[in-house]
Amino acid sequence: MDRPSSVRVASPRVPRDFYAENGVSYWAKTSRIDVELDNGTSQSFFIKVIPGDNGRQMTCGEFESMQAIYSTVPEFAPKPIACGTYDANPDTYFFLCEFRDMTEDMPDPHKFSARLAALHQESKSPSGKFGFHVTTYSGNLPQMNDWEDSWETYFTKNLKLALELELAAKGSDPEFEVLLPVLFDTVIPRLLRPMKSNGRSVKPSLVHGDLWYANSGFDVMTGDPLIFDACSFYAHNEYEFGQWRPAWNRFGTEYLDAYHALVPKAEPVEDYDGRIDLYKLRFNTHVSALFTEDLGLREQ
Repeated sequence: MDRPSSVRVASPRVPRDFYAENGVSYWAKTSRIDVELDNGTSQSFFIKVIPGDNGRQMTCGEFESMQAIYSTVPEFAPKPIACGTYDANPDTYFFLCEFRDMTEDMPDPHKFSARLAALHQESKSPSGKFGFHVTTYSGNLPQMNDWEDSWETYFTKNLKLALELELAAKGSDPEFEVLLPVLFDTVIPRLLRPMKSNGRSVKPSLVHGDLWYANSGFDVMTGDPLIFDACSFYAHNEYEFGQWRPAWNRFGTEYLDAYHALVPKAEPVEDYDGRIDLYKLRFNTHVSALFTEDLGLREQ
């Protein structure tokens, strides 16, 4: 293998993600590393750096998520290289992957939805259950990834953790005392239990976990649609679309129509909109917990 003869750390050229326009993440520092090999060729890598124990878990979760996606549909993600710690600073952790030059334009709906459908359909939970083998982080907050046989049980626990984080961030609310028992005792069983009734089943599918438009793009050189910055687990495939309903979404009906032309809506189909609204609630709750100073997110 050729060894690097020189290394240059450059300003990152990445699309939106949750990075600010200058390429700096809310939760991490990011850069592009350009390497010239002994044979005269060059390679570029993307690196994300986060300090502290939280950084260790966040970078590990992202590496394992991207590794699972790349192993299933390699043309849909930059190749993950490693996660680890700095020799000179063992309290600083990094995630490293190949650098792909992406545009900020929305990917083609048919190509993108075909890749996403392949990810959901071709992935296979190693345990046959819902969850993931490591904790993954959406932003800088953890998700509940413990293995569960039942999607209803897994989703309930995942949403409860998001609510606990939101209440810790924003404080108690008397409205919650009225709404939450109805949500957990009535709404979730009503919407999720029928998918397991009358001989039906729910496949644990690998999901990106935070697939809003800013975590997607397409490669300038190849035109391939790509996803990145994943916080994955094995879920009901329609969970992915809860992130497509918030106000800032750009994945319109053309993406859903292209996806469902390949993957039918789960039965009972008449509950589809209710299920997506329920999954949307999980995403919005987590976002409200992330941005502690934005009180409007709770109202939204």
